[in-house]
Amino acid sequence: MGALAALVLGDRMGKAIRTAPRDAMISLSVRSDQLATAFGVHRALDAAGAAIGPVLAFVLLNVVLGDAVLGLDKHAALYWAIAGSVISAVGIGVFRLLRKQPVRHAVNGLFGIAVGAFLAWRTGEAKDFYLPGILLTFGQAAVLLLSVFVRKPIIGYAWGIMANQGHQDWFGNTRLFRTFQWLTLVWVASLTLRAGIQYYLWVLGEANALGIVRILISWPIYAGTFAFTAWAIHRVTTAQKTVAA
Repeated sequence: MGALAALVLGDRMGKAIRTAPRDAMISLSVRSDQLATAFGVHRALDAAGAAIGPVLAFVLLNVVLGDAVLGLDKHAALYWAIAGSVISAVGIGVFRLLRKQPVRHAVNGLFGIAVGAFLAWRTGEAKDFYLPGILLTFGQAAVLLLSVFVRKPIIGYAWGIMANQGHQDWFGNTRLFRTFQWLTLVWVASLTLRAGIQYYLWVLGEANALGIVRILISWPIYAGTFAFTAWAIHRVTTAQKTVAA
């Protein structure tokens, strides 16, 4: 009887050892997905996709049709690039609508592209296509900085909405409040850096470089700041839960 029990126990232990790595990976995958959902990663990716597509279309058409490749007249290449960016933005919205996916980010992206396209069309300068985005980014940085000065850090409110079921009870948590204060300043620096680089190129009139920076540098800076923010908040909240337990 003892030998049979030992065999059964050994078999169960063997199964547990074999399935442990798989179960751990499944658990890690679930936690990672929950964390991504909590901090709005999917929404951020949607917004990034809606913004990058039209900008990429504008850059490619302006470069390919302009002096760099086909040598079309500057204004002709610009108008084709404007049309391509607007069509791309509309296409993204229609595609998401047909798939019954949220179209809010696509609509916001279309509005931003429309304003930039209008400015570029009125001035005849491709660089002005990017001006609304530059000014908006500077404006966001200013609002975030103001929220720190009045001790109402916006990153804290964003966390409360996305990861704390809408509750803004972090004001009574000194460590969490301080974390949101300095993280908001991190976002101020990130946004200022993104907008500052683009504004410098705008002043120089480097339209194509502006588009490349918007795609290859600006969004990675945003993604890195977003990931760092999620990590920092998760680190603090996890430590506090451990202490409380």
